[in-house]
Amino acid sequence: MSWCKRSRELKQMTTAKTIIVTGGAGFIGSAVVRHLINDTNHNVVNLDKLTYAGNLESLKEVDSNERYHFEKVDICDGAEVKRVLETYQPDIIMHLAAESHVDRSIDGPGEFIQTNVVGTYVLLEQARAYYAQLNEDKKAGFRFHHISTDEVYGDLPHPDEVATGTDLPLFTEETSYEPSSPYSASKAASDHLVRAWLRTFKLPTVVTNCSNNYGPYHFPEKLIPLMILNALAGKPLPVYGKGNQIRDWLYVEDHARALVVVATQGDIGETYNIGGHNEKQNIEVVHTICDILDEVKPKAQGSYRDLITSVADRPGHDMRYAIDASKIKKELGWTPQETFESGIKKTVEWYLNNTAWWQAVLDGSYQGERLGFR
Repeated sequence: MSWCKRSRELKQMTTAKTIIVTGGAGFIGSAVVRHLINDTNHNVVNLDKLTYAGNLESLKEVDSNERYHFEKVDICDGAEVKRVLETYQPDIIMHLAAESHVDRSIDGPGEFIQTNVVGTYVLLEQARAYYAQLNEDKKAGFRFHHISTDEVYGDLPHPDEVATGTDLPLFTEETSYEPSSPYSASKAASDHLVRAWLRTFKLPTVVTNCSNNYGPYHFPEKLIPLMILNALAGKPLPVYGKGNQIRDWLYVEDHARALVVVATQGDIGETYNIGGHNEKQNIEVVHTICDILDEVKPKAQGSYRDLITSVADRPGHDMRYAIDASKIKKELGWTPQETFESGIKKTVEWYLNNTAWWQAVLDGSYQGERLGFR
């Protein structure tokens, strides 16, 4: 471990802060909460509405800790947000609460506008009022950390579209916004609001944009958990089109560590891209999952690859995302610990060893279908 990295960890451990995590029962949010409770001495307030993808079972290992608190609150409810801020007096707000699935945004964009745009506005306004009444010492340490996505940038040239050997660009913090879906447009709008509240009202904000996350406790409408669970059930593995869409895959626990580094050490007004350095075509990802399952839980006959089926692509599907994460490495010392190969193996093994968690999810309204075909 480098001296710089160790010194940052010591700094993080020496000064306990109170951190509100909105959306802390969701996939990425719960990873952040678990990391904060297990690996730091910070106090955590999980503010979550508990929509379909919010699951308190993802926090069972930390929910009895005296440094953890839960508030069932909708970020669109200004009075309740104000109450939570006044009660807990946070040093940092980490804003992860969002509707986050592209396919669902195609089926019903209204909820995405309400939560991601209006909800962020309400949260910013309550944070601004709270910040205004803090003393100067408390103000100096306050941060509003907005967590966003690389999908706001649109898509990048795909290898199939350029001459062999052409250098392909990456998303940087200076890449212009060109969102393609209702989801990414709603997140782009929220990003702009956060930056406007810094420039206009001097609210100390920082923004991060991440690549595609995967790992334990992932709601099974997303590609990787859907493929794992459908394979185990002997169901078809639906792949959009040719499956040649490229994503940069980031293990969720790596992302959680990066987010806490930014929240506690990032510079006000800065944007940091967070990526896993793992560009893979979707069909490669599905093949890898099938091959791992063939090894650790083989079928009676044939391969899990036999279950792969092509389905019509979704409207406006971006073909390639890829993050340049050099800034966060250079300025804050963060790099991912997991390769795609190590992370995907851990993920498959987690789903094999935690059937009670995902069976409870599947017993609800979601039945393992691909969405976004309306």
